[in-house]
Amino acid sequence: MEPQEKIRLRVLGISYSQIQSGAYALILAQVDGPYRIPVVIGASEAQSIAIRMENIIPPRPMTHDLFVSFAHAFGVKLKEVMIYKFEDGIFSSELTFTDGERQVVIDSRTSDAIGIAMRTKAPIYTTPEILNETGFIMEESPADDDDDDDIDSERNDDDKLDDTEMTGDDGISQSEPKLENYAVEELERTLEKLIAEERYEEASKVSEILKRKRDNKL
Repeated sequence: MEPQEKIRLRVLGISYSQIQSGAYALILAQVDGPYRIPVVIGASEAQSIAIRMENIIPPRPMTHDLFVSFAHAFGVKLKEVMIYKFEDGIFSSELTFTDGERQVVIDSRTSDAIGIAMRTKAPIYTTPEILNETGFIMEESPADDDDDDDIDSERNDDDKLDDTEMTGDDGISQSEPKLENYAVEELERTLEKLIAEERYEEASKVSEILKRKRDNKL
């Protein structure tokens, strides 16, 4: 495939999927362009990508970390990820590896390909056809509405987090105080504890609130 036929993408974020219950939507953004592509992924893959996005270092390597370490140990480098097909609602991807002498292309689930690409800083591409078929352009609201929407969005996000129940060692769900009411130091301690216990999905939520609090202090 010629370089001019490739559209470069970057990871924009993750949200709950409105299409499939219990799944997440990975949002890929066109680099230097207006299009966004939603990719439905599972909870474990979303967790792996969210951990990387939040720069959370797990105490033990996850599957994608292990794969990258294995490749590096044998001098193999991920050259690029190509999302080359969209069929029946499923994206198909290829990983192109090189050891400096030969090049190998391996088929992969798109969620795994993205998780590995984020850890190796490899570029992610797709075709113009897939971008046109699956991409959408986010509509911008008037400036006044943007502020209100941001506030409502933060409130909605906080409400979701407020309703989160943490499970204790005895298996009994215990309602926690509202996370946004925690001090920065308390959030930092909570984040460290969740990472140590490998509760990464909850850790990513705490990390979001911690980042928001730090930004507000600037």
